[in-house]
This record gives sequence, C-alpha cells and structure tokens, in this order.
Amino acid sequence: MKKVNLMICLLAVSQILSACKKDLKSAAATNDQLTAPRALTYQQVWSDEFDGNAVNTNNWSFETGGGGWGNNEKQFYQAENATVSGGNLIITARKQSVGGLPYTSARLISRGKREFKYGRFEARIKLPQGQGQWPAFWMLGANIGTNPWPKCGEIDIMENTNTSNAVLGTMHWFNTAYTYYGGNTNTTPTDFHVYRVDWTPSSITWFVDNVQFHVANIQNNINGTEEFHDPFFLLLNLAIGGNLPGQNIDESRLPANMYVDYVKVYQLTEGSSNAPIGQTISLKGINNLFVSGLNGTAPMLCDRATSQDWEKFTIVDAGGGKVALRSMNKYVSSENGAAPITCNRTTIGDWEKFDWIVNADGKISLRGNNGRYISSENGTTAMTCNRTTISGWEAFSL
Repeated sequence: MKKVNLMICLLAVSQILSACKKDLKSAAATNDQLTAPRALTYQQVWSDEFDGNAVNTNNWSFETGGGGWGNNEKQFYQAENATVSGGNLIITARKQSVGGLPYTSARLISRGKREFKYGRFEARIKLPQGQGQWPAFWMLGANIGTNPWPKCGEIDIMENTNTSNAVLGTMHWFNTAYTYYGGNTNTTPTDFHVYRVDWTPSSITWFVDNVQFHVANIQNNINGTEEFHDPFFLLLNLAIGGNLPGQNIDESRLPANMYVDYVKVYQLTEGSSNAPIGQTISLKGINNLFVSGLNGTAPMLCDRATSQDWEKFTIVDAGGGKVALRSMNKYVSSENGAAPITCNRTTIGDWEKFDWIVNADGKISLRGNNGRYISSENGTTAMTCNRTTISGWEAFSL
C-alpha cells in the first residue's frame, strides 16, 4: 500500500506498470495459475480485540510524521489520532494543520513486537469513505531496514479509496524491478467486514467475509517472490490524499473514522489432522509422478506418470488419531524404517499406522510409528520411511 521511498517508484519505468499507481492488472501473469490450497486447520496465535481504553503498546507502535510516505500523501501521522473505545480501535483523519501538512491521521505498526512468517491474518473493519481517503490493513517485510521496499515485500490485505465499493488485495515485490499483482472485489465498505489473507509457502489468498476473491502463486520463489518467505509485520492506517486516491480532498467528509473491531493471526499447528477418512486418493511426489503400491509385489515407488488402480489408496481410520493406507486390499507398511516400504499387509499393525500431517503449503506428509517420515526418494529408488525431517521428497500432493 504505502510505498516507503518515492525514489523507488522510478524503478517502474522499466515495467509495464507504474509503481505509483495501483492498477488491477498483473505484472506477473503466471501468478494467478495457482488453485488455493485445500482447507487446513489453523490455531489462533495472537489477537488484539481492542477491549481496553488505549492502544496496547505491547502490540503496536505509532509511525509519526509527514513526508508523503512515498505516495505524496497529505496527512501528518500522530498518535493522538488513534483511540480505543467501545471495543474498537478508531483511527481518525482530521482537517488539522501539523508539520506543514493540512491533515492529520494515525498509522499503527507491529514491527519488532508482532511479526509472523505465514499464517492467516484477518481484521474486522468498518471504513470511512470520501474523496481522497485511503484506509488500509496491510503487511511489510520485517527486514525492511536492510532490504528497503520493494525488496522487503508487501502484502496489502485490504485497501479502499475515495467512495468506491471495490476493495483491493495486492502484493508488491522486486523482480529485476518493482512488480505488483492484485485483485479486487465489491463490498459495502462502510459496514463491518472481515478482511483476510491466508499466506502459505505456496500461495497468498485474499478473502472478504470468508469468500475468496484473489490468489497468487509464490511457490518455489516463482517470479522472484522470495520476499514472501520471511517474517512480516502488520500495519493499520488511514491516509489522506496520495497517488492512488488522488489529491482532490472532500473536506466535508472530515473528520473520518476507521473502526477496527479486532485483528487476529492464526497459524497451522504441527500435525494438523484433516485426513479424508474413507476417501480414495492418489499421492504425487515433488517429481510430479504418482506413488504406486505395485499391487504388493515389490517395494513401493513414486515413478508413475498416471494414476491407475495400483496408484489409488483408501484412507482408513486406524484409531488413536492415526490412519492406514489401503490399495488393492493391502495396507502400506513402514517396515519400521528398516527396509523400503511395501503395500502387502493384510491387517493393520503398528507398522501400518501413520500420522497424517498437513504442511503449511497444503501438501501431505506421513509419519510412521517409528517417528520417521515417508520419502518418495524422488522416484529414483524404492520409497522409505526413515527421514527425520520433512523436505521436498517427504511431501506429497493429493
């Protein structure tokens, strides 16, 4: 949202798009080719419910001053314009001359206090509207001090300008030059809505009231998106004027209040169990080939280009929160990690029980009773269950 240094905007000259304008077109068209990950289980790790009578400085700091904030904004930020009342944070923009600027407002940041790598980030917010107003809920890379914008990365969870019903979700980064990618959806900004992103190692997905409207692919640093695999901090602010809303300010709409009911952060829990009990699935390794049970006649391999009968597994509830995998009426066995895994057991014993683990990117890992993980061995040799950590070979797509 708010560009940190106006000089960086000059980088956009080499791009199709301008750094100082947020069109809704992509600067990296392939970023929309990712389907959002399957439903995952998140656990809340932090929140601010704004239930007190002042901003909690254990969670937030105030950025203060003017200078345009890289966007030719016309407000002076000061702490006095952020209050807490009635269970809401209230950010107020006023016609008030401070520091040589004609308006004041507030900008809260969680830098150095609440920083996160991946997760679900949401806030319930009611926005003001008026020509020249620019409220936002967004994130910046925590390493901005050593990697100035845009190399630190930016995730705009929600922006709205002027009197538009469109809310924007955008990401900004550096890929040989400044680059951005964004989407939008219509809502009723002056009512409370829940604005959210789900950020995993493979994607960033935007929602309003739990309805998805945009997704971006960041898997394997595609299009130079390595910025989005480091910790970020949160920001809330209400700007007046700037490159996106323009410099025509409707002063009859001031003072203007942005209400924030809460901000919440969730992260995936280790071993989140979303096993599709009773369903028949296929598992694809990082080599884009399928796992085969080989009808139980040989150790299992991850080398099949298509999924046929031997490559299909039914997920069985093995009790105690564990699962078994059945193919051709035989069960997969870890062989306790002492030998390559097989699919030749007729009953479920300890070696045929696995923890079903959903990784942060939505891929699946299987942990045997020996505490080790199944590995595809990249399809070059028989699969094993002897890995102590999850890496590429130990994660599977459904």
